[in-house]
Order: sequence, then structure tokens, then C-alpha cells
Amino acid sequence: MIYTITFNPALDYMVTVEDFQMGMTNRTVEEYMLPGGKGINVSIVLSNLGFESTALGFTAGFTGEEIRRRLNEMGCKTEFVELPAGMSRINVKLQSVEGTEINSAGPEIDPVSLDKLLQRLDQLDREDILVLAGSIPRSVPDTIYRDIMVRLEGKGIRIVVDATGDLLCKVLQHKPFLIKPNNHELGEIFGIKLQKRADVIPYAKKMQEMGACNVLVSMAGEGAVLAAQDGKIYESPAPKGKLINGVGAGDSMVAGFLAGFLGGEGCKESGNYKKAFQTGVAAGSASAFSKLLATKEEVEKLLSQMEEL
Repeated sequence: MIYTITFNPALDYMVTVEDFQMGMTNRTVEEYMLPGGKGINVSIVLSNLGFESTALGFTAGFTGEEIRRRLNEMGCKTEFVELPAGMSRINVKLQSVEGTEINSAGPEIDPVSLDKLLQRLDQLDREDILVLAGSIPRSVPDTIYRDIMVRLEGKGIRIVVDATGDLLCKVLQHKPFLIKPNNHELGEIFGIKLQKRADVIPYAKKMQEMGACNVLVSMAGEGAVLAAQDGKIYESPAPKGKLINGVGAGDSMVAGFLAGFLGGEGCKESGNYKKAFQTGVAAGSASAFSKLLATKEEVEKLLSQMEEL
């Protein structure tokens, strides 16, 4: 089973406003609402690709109930810990104003609720996959990803970490199965600007030397690079298409990588890093080219168009 953790889920209120004016009443021309959060996005895309997962994390109040309801409607299993106070976030994303977002802080996660999640993670076993994705709220220790990995060490669980800065660097010594920084995040770790795929490769290898098994670097329109556990480097330009919505593209890449690695359609056996990479790139691009997160049909269409690596 694949498990994803989203510490601070949200309802993402997506709105389009023509000719937005500061200090004026603006009316939407399009609006819709989605359950949001990096781990949740991974679960949604996995479900779209035909893979079962369970979304873990914390919810609170009527917004938390709506997050669970919408995910269940999408075919995603959920086992969120219900917090005793507060409400899950509503984030406003102005899609027509250069990706402007207003993100809420979210509810406080109390120690008792956090322990409930950790006890649930204790039930994971060999062959399970755990995805730790996104930032964490202030009420949770900033070592939580590392603490979870230490707690599960030796159980044979593949752990994916999609985080930035210290949150990511602190887990490397515990050998995460996959990390997925983008080129800007990778560059910030080493104090350098990385713009081309060739520039990324040596730093992806350094992340492997620091402990990561697989390093998948997303680069938006420049494509992606994978420093794989099999010792090979895979790289690809971005598939051609029109950028519509970049929200969730990186999370979709993680979901696509896992789907390809586990042996999705067209992959004869699990552990195929080339197929994992290609499916990850296709899934990330499919989400970027769509208003919603990638569907199986959209991913397969882009896979068929990708050049042989």
C-alpha cells in the first residue's frame, strides 16, 4: 500500500478574475474548489492512474469534513486524524493574476493528535511506500520527517520525501527512497543557480552521496533529471504543451514516478527506473497542461509523445 501524509490539508478555492483591480470589487468569471496539499495531490493522481493509496494527516472542522468527502468521491482512501479544535484551511488561488495565492495557517496540531498519527505509521510494514510531502505547520517539530524515518527504520518501507531546505536535508542520512526537489530548491541547498539539465546532474549526484537513493529534479519548461539508484542518469526535455495550471505538477511527478516504478501499464516489471522517470515527467506535464490534476488518458498521451531516452 502507498500512504501519503499531508500535515496541513486545505480546500483550494481556485478563481479566475478578468482585469483584477486592487482596492476594487472584483467578480470571478470561473471558480471551483479542490482538496489540496502535496500529499493529497499525490494520492489523487495515483488514483487517477489506477493505484490505490491511503491519505493520512490531520483535518479539523467543517472544512476537514469536506476535504474527506471530496477525496472519497474521487476514489481516494482517507484516514485523517480529526483535530479537537480549529478548522482545516481554505486557500485562495487567483489563477489569472500570475499565480497569486493566499494560503491560510491552518489548525494547531496538538501532541495527542500527533501521537495518533505516529501510532498509525507504526502499522506500516515491508513493501509499503510512505510519501512525506510539503511544509509542516508551526505546531509540529521541524524534525518531524526525520523523526518519522527514524521511527520506521529497519522495516523495509520505501519513503519518499518532497520537501525543501533543512526539512529535506535532515532526512538524507536515513536514505529516503526518493526525493524530488526542483532545480531552484536544489540550487538553494548548495548556494548556486541551476538552470540547465547539465548543471543539475552533478548536484543530484551529490544528494545521492548525502544519502538519497533516487533524486528526481523537476525543472518546469526545461524538463527533468533523475539520478537513479541503478547508477544511471536519465534526463528529458519537457513535453510540448500549454501551461494552464502549475499547481500540483511536482506532486503529480512523484505520483507518476511511483506508478511507473511499481509496474504500471506498459511496464513489464517493477523497479524500472526509466519507465518511472518517463511516467513521472508525463504526469507532471499533464497536470501543468490541465485545469485539474493529471488523468490516466492525459498521461498516456504524453508518454506516447516522449522521445526515447
